[in-house]
Amino acid sequence: MDNGEISYRKYLNGDDNGLVEIIRDYKDGLILYLNGITRNINSAEEIMEETFFKIAVKKPVFKGKSSFKTWLYSIGRNAAIDAMRKNSKISSFSVDYYTNIADEKNIELEYLKEEQKIMLHKALNNLNSDYRQILYLTYFEDFTIDEAAVIMQKNKKQINNLLYRAKKSLRNELEKGGFVYEGL
Repeated sequence: MDNGEISYRKYLNGDDNGLVEIIRDYKDGLILYLNGITRNINSAEEIMEETFFKIAVKKPVFKGKSSFKTWLYSIGRNAAIDAMRKNSKISSFSVDYYTNIADEKNIELEYLKEEQKIMLHKALNNLNSDYRQILYLTYFEDFTIDEAAVIMQKNKKQINNLLYRAKKSLRNELEKGGFVYEGL
């Protein structure tokens, strides 16, 4: 049993601190994941709140077929899809809107690292939604292929193919910007 599951069981048994623990542990990662889907940080925050509202009010059953985090992110993904269908338009803010540029006090190496992060985020922003999702889930959130398959409602082979195509597409986007990374 992971901490999220323990906290959720505490909440279901009447201890409101369990929900507080879940929100504290998962809200930031969930917002970033949802931002990759919606391309709008404000919408991502609203959907994150809606996701926690759903587990607080509706108290869906966690069956333990996956990790708690996988289950929670699946609920968030479904809420994001519902919101996008409802709103039928996605914000076109650029990544520059959300990205902080390195402070002047940073040394040159830190500045270059920040520039690489910005290039990476811009390249990710140019990918289609499924590519952004799979890369975010596997590389930023460290989900396994099986967990990502559950969240994205695809089978393992589809996820492996999607991940391969996403990495190839990301490499192409980065190379367009003059960035070469041998690890992709």
